[in-house]
Order: sequence, then C-alpha cells, then structure tokens
Amino acid sequence: MSIVPAVALGIERLVKDQPKWIKEARLGLLANQASVDSRFEHTSTLLARTFPGQLAAFFNPQHGFRGEKQDNMVESDHSRDPLLKVPIYSLYGESRTPSREMFDHIDVLLVDVQDVGTRVYTFIYTMAYCMEAAGKWDKKVVVLDRPNPIGGLLTEGNLLKEDLRSFVGLFPIPMRHGLTIGEIARLWEGGFGVDCELEIVPMRGWRRDMLFADTGLPWVMPSPNMPTPDTALVYPGQVIWEGTNVSEGRGTTRPFELFGAPFIEPTRLKERIAKRRVDGAIFREAWFQPTFHKWAGEVCGGLQIHVTDPRVYRPYYTTLCLLQDITSLYPDNFAWRHPPYEYEYKKLPIDLILGDDALRCALEEGADLIDLTASWEDDLASFEELRRRFFLYE
Repeated sequence: MSIVPAVALGIERLVKDQPKWIKEARLGLLANQASVDSRFEHTSTLLARTFPGQLAAFFNPQHGFRGEKQDNMVESDHSRDPLLKVPIYSLYGESRTPSREMFDHIDVLLVDVQDVGTRVYTFIYTMAYCMEAAGKWDKKVVVLDRPNPIGGLLTEGNLLKEDLRSFVGLFPIPMRHGLTIGEIARLWEGGFGVDCELEIVPMRGWRRDMLFADTGLPWVMPSPNMPTPDTALVYPGQVIWEGTNVSEGRGTTRPFELFGAPFIEPTRLKERIAKRRVDGAIFREAWFQPTFHKWAGEVCGGLQIHVTDPRVYRPYYTTLCLLQDITSLYPDNFAWRHPPYEYEYKKLPIDLILGDDALRCALEEGADLIDLTASWEDDLASFEELRRRFFLYE
C-alpha cells in the first residue's frame, strides 16, 4: 500500500491544475537531478508527458543538470538532452547569467530546484539571475515550490554586508533564512527589487514547523555533498569550514556532519566544546580519511555532529563555537583558505561565507560568542519583519 505524502509539491499541482498561462507556451526548466515528484518522476518527464512538445530548453544550476560535478568552481558545459532533443544550458560555466540567446527559446521559465535553507547555497542566486534576465527580456518566471528541509520557523545569523556580495550571497539575509524557494523568489522581487513577471505555484500541506522528514516526500540529494536531510540540518554552520583548512568532510560518506584535520585531537576538541552551552546535538569523536578534496588520503581527527533535537539546535552558533575552539587550540596549524572561491579572486572565502569580515576579526580576537549573536538581534528582527511579508504558508 502506497503512503500519500503530507505535502503536494508545486510541480504536482501544476500538472494537475494546468493553468491557462501554460497553454501553448514554450517552456524552459531550471532543474537538476533532485527535481522529482513524490514518486521520483523527474519534472522534465512530467512536463513532457503533460504538455507535449512545449519543453524548449533546460537550464542547470551549480553541479550540473544531473548533479555530477563535485566541488565548487567545477563548471559544466552546455549540452543537449538525448531524449527530448532540447538544449541544456549551463548556468554554472562560462557565465552564471542566462543570455538573451538562451531565453529566445522560451516564453516561460519554470524553476524547480531544491534549496536547503542556507544563504550560501548558490541555487537561489541562479534563480535571482534568471529573474533579472526574464525581466530584461520580457519572460515569465514560475517557481514550483518545494519545502525548506530545515523548516520555516527559525532564522539565524548575521546579515550579509553589502561589500561582501558574491555568488554565495547577493542580498542582506541571514545564514539561515527560514523560507521556501518560492518565498525567496517573492523576497527577491518585492524586497530587493528584482523585477520580473513572477508567479509561484505553492505546495499544499506544508507548514512552517515541518522538517523534511515530516513531509513524507523522498529526498534526492540536490548537490553531491548534500546526501541526506541530516546534512541540511548542520549545513548552515558546517559550510563555514569551506573557508578554512579544516575538512568539511568532503570525500567521506557524511560530508558536513564530519569535520576535522590531521592536526586535530578529537578528545581535546570534544572536551573544549563541552564547556560551551550548545544544545540539540551530541559531538562524537571521529577519525576519517577523505578520498578527495582537503587532506585527501590523510587520516583526520575531528568530530561528527549528531543532531538530537533539530528544534533547539542552532547550526551557525554551534560551528562558530567549534571554529573559535580550533583556532584557539591549534593556532600554528589552523589557517584561513585563500581565494579564489566562487568566482571571487581577492576577498577571503571565509569573509564571503560569514558575510561580514568584522565577524572573522572578532573570532580571531576571542570575542564572546553569546554577546556577538546578541548583537545581531536587531538586524534579525528587521529581517523577520521583512520576510513575513512574503510568506506563502502561515
């Protein structure tokens, strides 16, 4: 007996309702391997069957249309779909912005990608660039909404500073934004002036307090190092390691949950983090040997984060604590990663990720993290007021 998911996706509602605007429109689709319905059918298959002959072009975000590219700044080329015989335009290659020639093929761009609720995840900026291009060339953008896998209640972190705008942060939002991708599109348009004809096909049944496990939907990893919803829970903090010489667990089967380096002694780090007030997680001593990326082939000591209560766990604060502890314990071994990072060739990657170079300096100086996070409260309150204007789900 099949189980009916608690949530109906935007793509499922689109093929069921078949709105008038889609009749005879030439359709473009921004998608990747995770763009599936509750039965694992890909959005392209559903569209081709429901609206035969109307699919005119595919567009892919970072990691490729099929999600095969592992790391940052590993580009994918334009190609052609072998079954539907339509072009696949890479928006993570020689350019991250669609050209007029790409959009000449279509009347409507459908966006169906799985976001993970974190400011630095590039899919939401590929969508922003597509919205800008659509406004410029008079195309319509329709976002087929999907769940935020880490829920829609909580926000966390400092807001991005204007001078650190990049492909991992275009607008002043916190690290954990608490929005679905449809709500983000509304925020880009109504909050930050990205002008285009925009429509959202909302989900049915999604609530802001839902984690991904509550939706009943299948998880297909949206990027190669986002294998499970558990990864998404820790990612708003653990992505910080990308700006350091500490492995974020790439080259293992539990990226971002595992982290470490050859110079880290797990017991010592665990004893240090135990002195902090970090709720909702257990830190297990771990050793691992990455098969690629940082410290490939070397045994790393570190920890694995096991989230025990996602409702109280604060990923950004937690990893900032861990970062400060490691810099304090291993000042001669720890290092910030050098550029380039996501097509920025001068600024430190850690500054782009944190969104505020003053935060890096404060961490280096041993600032009290409780006081630091308290200093963001007014900005977060302002963002909370802003984001509520674009809620699709109460």
